[in-house]
Amino acid sequence: MTERIIPIADLRYQARVPEVPADAPPASGLLADRRGRRLHDLRISVTDRCNFRCTYCMPKSVFDRDYAFLPQSSLLSFEEIERVVRAFIAHGVEKVRLTGGEPLLRKNVERLVEKLAALRTASGDPLDLTLTTNGSLLTRKAKALRDAGLRRVTVSLDGLDDAIFRRMNDVDFPVADVLAGIEAADAAGLRPLKINMVVRKGVNDDQIVPMARHFRGTGHIVRFIEFMDVGASNGWQMDDVLPSAEVVRRIHEAFPLEQIDPNYPGEVAERWRYADGAGEVGVISSVTQPFCGDCTRARLSTEGRVYTCLFADSGYDLRALVRGGADDRTLEAAIGGIWRARDDRYSEIRSEATAGLRKIEMSYIGG
Repeated sequence: MTERIIPIADLRYQARVPEVPADAPPASGLLADRRGRRLHDLRISVTDRCNFRCTYCMPKSVFDRDYAFLPQSSLLSFEEIERVVRAFIAHGVEKVRLTGGEPLLRKNVERLVEKLAALRTASGDPLDLTLTTNGSLLTRKAKALRDAGLRRVTVSLDGLDDAIFRRMNDVDFPVADVLAGIEAADAAGLRPLKINMVVRKGVNDDQIVPMARHFRGTGHIVRFIEFMDVGASNGWQMDDVLPSAEVVRRIHEAFPLEQIDPNYPGEVAERWRYADGAGEVGVISSVTQPFCGDCTRARLSTEGRVYTCLFADSGYDLRALVRGGADDRTLEAAIGGIWRARDDRYSEIRSEATAGLRKIEMSYIGG
């Protein structure tokens, strides 16, 4: 059967090679964009493949068995990723998150973890190195990841009811196996462990309080994420969004909450702790309470494109520079130019006028 590349997939290749001004200033670790936002976080997609077909991310109607994923030759090698990360560190990046697709599908990903764990920030500290996974392979991989230097992990889990969870992942994967992966990660020392639940009104919102109840007192932090219009394939409608304020209200009715300060400027999750000291939860409210004003995140796609917004429709081709013989100074100058030109604020301007934009798919850009 001939492989079918749909128009959404064609967007992968719409990327400009960044310009490198001859008079670009050297990296100082104090890079800021047009809105004064610093560069602090880098999210790296290590594969565009996933073994789930979650309806809000990789629906089967698009990502079917004929879908053409990227060939291995297009992916950045681990050595190339390490080099790009070094260039981002020169501009002030202190936190790196490995994502996908499902990052544990990337063969020998622990080798990449080992390389990145050896790097140091401008202040000489280890990177805040973490990974987001659907948890399906954690029972096999957790110890190797910790031994390689991974510090902590975030697991996506959209409910505890097995029937609801199987419908949402759409590959009939049991919730018990994800919970076993969470236990394995905890036993390996990947802490604090965070659990992300995407909330879709009328689909899994009855799982909010059960999720809070289940993980109270464990030291794990559940974060409830508003259903977002990332990409162009998930059928997003505003009517499907349950505002985070309602999530907090429901949990507060069952277990009284108190709001607490963010861990650092630009943290996306609004933090709430249980009044009885049994831990905390978070909400991520990109739709109803946009946080564009202090967004500090850049994204590196599987094939080396840089995106300065989760809702971007195009990126910048760093792979062309990396494989074209550019030295480290040129690579740093390119990243500096990209970030200084950044003016993104999609969530602040979300409207009917933005609904038709053909945005990069979340499985490709790294979430």
